[in-house]
Amino acid sequence: MIIGFHHAQITIPQGQEEKARAFYCGVLRLKEIPKPESLAGRGGFWLEVGGLSLHVGTEDGVDRSLTKAHLAFETADLKLVEALLIEQGVEILEGLPIPGYERFEFRDPFGNRTECIQRIS
Repeated sequence: MIIGFHHAQITIPQGQEEKARAFYCGVLRLKEIPKPESLAGRGGFWLEVGGLSLHVGTEDGVDRSLTKAHLAFETADLKLVEALLIEQGVEILEGLPIPGYERFEFRDPFGNRTECIQRIS
């Protein structure tokens, strides 16, 4: 039946693509990938994350700061990511402990909840 996970999507306000690219491609260093021509007129853009896609779509009238829904980025260097975010003025939020992992959370510039997680030995 279900054989895998194809992509995830977050949303940003319409017209905020450049600000989102600056954060996701600039700060988090994710690679933008081509969006199919058939979807290009809908706004937003797509990113590659570890061989999978993150779709950044546009949607107005949403208070993203009120939801528990989130992405979790796995990282090989949690402290480096944390330092880059702090350098950009992003507030780091403590996550509840999960055995075998270190992690933290933050909200992107649009309020999307995001987790960074690293497996520990």
